[in-house]
Amino acid sequence: MEQSVIYQICGWVASIGLVLGYLPQAIQTIRTRNTDGISLPGFLMMAVGGFCFMMQGLLHKPEILWALLITNFITTVCSLIIFGIKMYNDYYKKK
Repeated sequence: MEQSVIYQICGWVASIGLVLGYLPQAIQTIRTRNTDGISLPGFLMMAVGGFCFMMQGLLHKPEILWALLITNFITTVCSLIIFGIKMYNDYYKKK
């Protein structure tokens, strides 16, 4: 196999693994709205990191790194949603 094919396969396998590992927790948190055990700075930094990796995949030359872009788009959106739920929960629990 050519090296670029192996490179692409590794990227897609890693992307699928990360999304499948992250998505169940994100879905459960979004569904239950339970954010008691979630670190607010942690999810904010995950969103920032995901956004930066998304930009890296988008700006990569000569071609877009689709595995990097798609994976980090999904995790960034989920992190921002969970961050919003956490902010909402923390704000209303203090009242």
